Amino acid sequence: MKLKFTRSMIVTTVCLSIASGVTIAKVSPEQLAKLGTSLTPVGAEKAGNAEGTIPEWKGGITKAPQGYKVGDFHPDPYASDKKLLTITSKNLSEHKDKLSAGQLALFKAYPATFKMDIYPTHRSASYPQHVYEQTRLNAGRTELADGGTGLNNAAVGFPFPIPQSGIEVIWNHTVRYRGESVARRTGQVTPLRGGSYTLVKFQEQFDLLYNKKGTQPEDLAKSNMLFYFKQKVTSPARLAGTALLVHETLDQVKEPRQAWTYNTGQRRVRRAPNVAYDAPGTAADGLRTTDDFDMFNGAPNRYDWKIIGKKELYIPYNNYKLHSGSVKYSDIVKPGHINPSLVRYELHRVWVVEANLKQGTRHQYKKRVFYIDEDSWQIATTDIYDSRDELWRVGMAHAINYYEVPTLWSTLDVYHDLKSGRYLALGLDNEDSVYDFSVKLSKKDFTPAALRRAGKK
Repeated sequence: MKLKFTRSMIVTTVCLSIASGVTIAKVSPEQLAKLGTSLTPVGAEKAGNAEGTIPEWKGGITKAPQGYKVGDFHPDPYASDKKLLTITSKNLSEHKDKLSAGQLALFKAYPATFKMDIYPTHRSASYPQHVYEQTRLNAGRTELADGGTGLNNAAVGFPFPIPQSGIEVIWNHTVRYRGESVARRTGQVTPLRGGSYTLVKFQEQFDLLYNKKGTQPEDLAKSNMLFYFKQKVTSPARLAGTALLVHETLDQVKEPRQAWTYNTGQRRVRRAPNVAYDAPGTAADGLRTTDDFDMFNGAPNRYDWKIIGKKELYIPYNNYKLHSGSVKYSDIVKPGHINPSLVRYELHRVWVVEANLKQGTRHQYKKRVFYIDEDSWQIATTDIYDSRDELWRVGMAHAINYYEVPTLWSTLDVYHDLKSGRYLALGLDNEDSVYDFSVKLSKKDFTPAALRRAGKK
């Protein structure tokens, strides 16, 4: 795929490091002054594009629609929008310049059924005021540690709103604000080619230490802890009770991720040092790796990271229809891919970051290309290549603004395996309950003893 950039995008990236080396310098006072003026508080270009197809950012969603109450599925604030166009395999050539290599591959794999419905762009991403304030502080003080494996002098906000290297962009995604503590009940499916599937259900809890209001950089430096995560499988019966606990360290080379699993057959908690990198994902039927979770997670040290630039791309966005409590899982899960009539795509500017496997290291993926939404630092889509440089997998995160927080986060992550003709969809909650951002969690909820209790219940 040949990337096409506008003049404004080239100007934006002219000073960025294109080499694989890591830049550790803080931004200058002149650059810092752009935050909140020509740039949004998190570093996106505030202005729209010349064609008017991407509007100016005006604060995102700042209040919930009338009638909404916490605990409801989020009503679509853009339900009255009219579709602009539908991209199919028949008119694909007219829109190639705004599609990723992975998206083009999906049209080739499923020419009769895959389509992309394009709607007007709404720059809906927004965050609490204190996150904006902390992002500004981070911009003037945060540095990469140990060649990019960790952060110094960062807390709460985005560490690099004006990134100077690919690794800085990825750190923005890794520590992006998603509230402080979250509990959710979600489902995962790995359909066969014909569309049949078994629903795997999870109970998950996150305690996002980095994002807690009042957290100071010295607190994180002392603990070297980024967040706690606990996951329990609740169905099907053959997997129910299996549980995972993760203590995510800030610098995973200095101190590797700590993980434990609870096995119902053995009824004991065991350390799980292999829950990292390209180890298989939980109940994923071999369709994603551990570091595919959340589009990318974990230590970045096995790759050289490079900023390619910015481009305008059609990405999943404001997918409230897909998120709706009136939609059934059977409406979403279809042969080959999820139901394209439920998916909304919009034109947004994205950072393009390429990760190439370092010499002397190993991973199933030789190259990964990430397309990161400029307004939220959420990875929107990713193209994944095998050891023969062939496109293997395509990931897409279908985002909404959870406006009770507020934060922009994925409501459903989908990973397509082009070789097997199958996919994995993770985050189904339409027939369950929405994310709970009000849950109160503490360190005692994330001990091996707590994992044992969770597995036994």
